[in-house]
Amino acid sequence: MERLQKVMARAGVASRRHCEEMIAAGLVKVNGRVITRPGVRVDPEKDRIEVAGRVLPREERKVYILLNKPRGYITTLSDPRGRRKVTDLLRGVGGRVYPVGRLDYDSEGLLLLTNDGELTHALTHPGHRVPKTYRVRVEGVPSPDKLAQMARGLLLDDGPTAPARVALVEKGGGNALLEITIHEGRNRQVRRMCDKIGHPVRRLKRTALGPLTLQGLKPGQFRFLTPAEVALLRRAAGLNAAPVPVSEPSPGNGQSR
Repeated sequence: MERLQKVMARAGVASRRHCEEMIAAGLVKVNGRVITRPGVRVDPEKDRIEVAGRVLPREERKVYILLNKPRGYITTLSDPRGRRKVTDLLRGVGGRVYPVGRLDYDSEGLLLLTNDGELTHALTHPGHRVPKTYRVRVEGVPSPDKLAQMARGLLLDDGPTAPARVALVEKGGGNALLEITIHEGRNRQVRRMCDKIGHPVRRLKRTALGPLTLQGLKPGQFRFLTPAEVALLRRAAGLNAAPVPVSEPSPGNGQSR
């Protein structure tokens, strides 16, 4: 349950202060009853709210899911080739959610799925500079000069990349493990960056998105974000961190496959 003026403001009726004035003026009805006292609590999913004769659409409760994507799954919602989809892993999740960005069929790691279009846009827009971190196993061992080139930015077919954070984590057996953090979301960007310096990717795993990490999640497992995590993520994406209606997990979620 939330205060009426807060629900109205979030729906775009007016500022919260103006919404309070509209309530006091008798312009708002809840379930057919005129409300004149600001602060009345309503359920935005169930109650019928009318403002000056216009019915506000009921809010869709937002769902935020963190998945540790295994290799061998696609991040699109349908596939003519019949390959396994990440949504096949989300047993017991009510409502339809969409992947935020993509991880290739052969890539793995952190994938956020949600029905929050505003947050999806903010997280995938390069102007918001939300960091994404990857652990990348590459063929051969890149020289310090090549790693510096990658960090400064590389010229790819679709233009130059923005500066990145690049670190050599370990080397051995004729290959190297890199940690790469970027703020963009171009198609297969990390793989193309590694190709550009002459060290193709053998395995790629996303380990972090903004404040989110894979801690506690095995491949194929998922969990719902907490309201506090949603607020942190919204701040990282440059959005108002005010609480939004968040779907609560039901028993049995977070299963592995």
